This record gives sequence, structure tokens and C-alpha cells, in this order.
Amino acid sequence: MRTSIKLYDSVKVIWDSYYEHPFIRGIADGSLNVEKFKFYMIQDYIYLLDYVKVYALGIVKAQDESIMRGFSKMVDNILNGEMNIHRNYMKRLGIRKENIENTEAAIENISYTNYMLSVSQMGDLMDLTASLLACMWSYLLIGKRLSKIEGAVEDKFYGQWIRGYSSEDYERETRWLIELFDQLTADISEKKFERLKEIFINTSKYESMFWDMAMTGGCNCAGI
Repeated sequence: MRTSIKLYDSVKVIWDSYYEHPFIRGIADGSLNVEKFKFYMIQDYIYLLDYVKVYALGIVKAQDESIMRGFSKMVDNILNGEMNIHRNYMKRLGIRKENIENTEAAIENISYTNYMLSVSQMGDLMDLTASLLACMWSYLLIGKRLSKIEGAVEDKFYGQWIRGYSSEDYERETRWLIELFDQLTADISEKKFERLKEIFINTSKYESMFWDMAMTGGCNCAGI
């Protein structure tokens, strides 16, 4: 069995909960409060600026030229592809560049990206790839699930988000990451698998925290 499938089985309960999350259900039926989505888009934009740095570290960690090119292409895909979804919404929502620059990352956001960057800097290429996988793969599955709901793709506001994360381009990019991960982990030890599983479960839990943050507006830590 491919390592990616074994990891997916370890988080299926967590990932299935994403589909029932009120933020995701709100996108699916178009009922999500726009101000909540606005908060999410700004935080996710900030998140992606750190997420793409992990791909850049992949270029540094990789020894194979084709893998280096793959990570390089992914950096471009995120900065000039996925983030265009955000930029288009920002125009519609009246969010300006200075709004993003003047917004602090939520503590859940900081914790998630710091974890990925730490794993990637201290670990090997397998650890790095594992840290990236939950975000990209789960978004594809969410996008595909929502695209099958009648009327969701055609929604005048949230339809663009669904189309972006269920698109052929996004699926192709996700498949590249999954296939790379399986290639790198074809002959790993049980001890190494357990480490990758730990990373995958942790990042999957961080995804849950991110959806909670998007719905609630983040942790109220003023009293800490």
C-alpha cells in the first residue's frame, strides 16, 4: 500500500469532519457570513506566504534536479495561481494590500506555519513533503466534494472558491505532491513511517483549528 494512502487512513475521521464544519457548509450552501469569509481570506493569504516558503525549502533540500524543478514550479503555482483566487476575492471585498500588511496573523495561523517550517528545516525531504500534504490534499477533496453539490459551483460569490479548489490545475498540482511523497517513501522503515504519520496527523489537526479560527475570528488571547 502506498504511504500516502496509509497516512490518509490515519486521518480519515479528522478529514471527514471538515465536510461538516459550519464554515465549509456555509460555503457549500452560500450562507456563510461574508465578514467571516473576509477574515478567512486575509488570514489564508498570510498563511500561504509562509506555506510557499516550505516549497522553497524543498528546492534547497532536494538533490534530484527534476524534484527541484517540481518544487520551483509549485512555488510559482501558489504565488501566481492559487493566490489569484485570494486576490480576486480581495478586489470584490475591498481588501487592499495595506489591509493585509497591517493585519496580525492569528495565533492558530502562526502556530501552524511555524510547525511546518520547523519540521521542514530540521527534518529531511520526506518530513518536508509530509508537512505540506494535509493542506493541499484536503483542500482538493473539499473542493471536489462541494463541486458535486447542486448549485454550489454556480454560486455568484462562493462558486469561484469551489471552482478553484476543484479545478484540473489544482488537482494536477496536488497529484504531483502525493506522487512525490510516495516516491520518496517507497522503502521507509516503520520508525520513519511513524514520524511521518505524526507530522500528517498534526497538520491535519491544524487544518481543523484553521477552520475553527475562520469561523470564530481566532483565539481571544487578550487576557493571556
